[in-house]
Amino acid sequence: MKEKNTILQWIDERLPVITFVRKHLIDYPTPKNLNIMWNFGSLAGIMLVIMILSGWFLATHYVADTEKAFASVQHIMRDVNYGWLIRYIHMNGSSFFFILLYLHLLRGLYYGSYKKPRELLWIIGVVLLILVMVTAFVGYVLPWGQMSYWGATVITNLFSAIPWIGEDIVILILGGFSVDQPTLTRFFAIHFLIPFVIVGLTMIHLMALHVSKSNNPLGVEVKTKDDTVPFHPYYTGKDVLGLAVFLLIFAVVVFFFPQFFSEPENSIPANPLVTPEHIVPEWYFLPYYAMLRAIPDKLLGVIVMFGSVFILFFVPWLDRHPIRSALFRPLYRQFFFIFVAVVFILGWCGSNPPQGVYVVIARWATVYYFAFFLVIMPLLSRFEKGRSPPESIHAAERMKL
Repeated sequence: MKEKNTILQWIDERLPVITFVRKHLIDYPTPKNLNIMWNFGSLAGIMLVIMILSGWFLATHYVADTEKAFASVQHIMRDVNYGWLIRYIHMNGSSFFFILLYLHLLRGLYYGSYKKPRELLWIIGVVLLILVMVTAFVGYVLPWGQMSYWGATVITNLFSAIPWIGEDIVILILGGFSVDQPTLTRFFAIHFLIPFVIVGLTMIHLMALHVSKSNNPLGVEVKTKDDTVPFHPYYTGKDVLGLAVFLLIFAVVVFFFPQFFSEPENSIPANPLVTPEHIVPEWYFLPYYAMLRAIPDKLLGVIVMFGSVFILFFVPWLDRHPIRSALFRPLYRQFFFIFVAVVFILGWCGSNPPQGVYVVIARWATVYYFAFFLVIMPLLSRFEKGRSPPESIHAAERMKL
């Protein structure tokens, strides 16, 4: 369909932006049974834009200097017009961003969105998750508070456990032999640049999605036009409603509970001579932190911690069951919800001192975490029969009627 507006038609003939938008954002055929779990991807994209814009504003006032970094953050909070609001948006936005990413990830695991032909789509998503983790970690150091400083010291020193090259890696990351000015400068540069890499990779992620098409709760492929609806207005309206609810919750936290996700220790300027009694990372890293501390051997702990994320790359080949959705796999569904509970338990253990019962529970939870991927998924792929899903989305709707 050609544009009636002659100017838009002239532009579209030379740069088919309008055609692209109509094809991929308006007329794009989308499974008509997508539920609320499919809101989290678009919300994460909007949250990424909010984080970049608020981060850019903060960067114009932030000073990446160990003597001035903490004071510059206080200057933003007290002296810059609405600086407190922008900082609270950015600070709490990281937590909400991870909530959306984790829900998006769990949705993929539950409905089998990693299975053929969406393996590459899944892998790109895992790469995005890792990049966001790196960005969040270096960003946590920038306020130069007590927890920022000592969190960076603990995590970067983990690389020293790598045989032969570990010490060199630590020096390369820190820019010296301890967390100091070169470290802060490097972390600020990384924190500012990686989000633009994330934007580019997100575009590739969306391209891969439009090639392999969206999965759906039933886990069946779209067969006819009866299985789909145009993306606009059906899912644009749904996404707008989801965005309104999300922003309302986000605003409540920003305005009424801005310090809910933060550590009180980080309101104290970094002091290399005073070690906090209990060093903890941000909440979204607590499950991995619990795994690290649950292993008595430093090198093995590092391998387990990083392995807990990198194992996600292999999920499409660990779970080869022909049925995608957990709706039709009762055994997998039970093990999946236990897995979700285990992740929460690991987060709880990571927030407590590494001693006594917390270490024991964290070890058993770590065992189940890896067993879910390396043992349970392959075994269920071979032995779980499951229930036959409907032939199509339209057929499932007719069965309900």
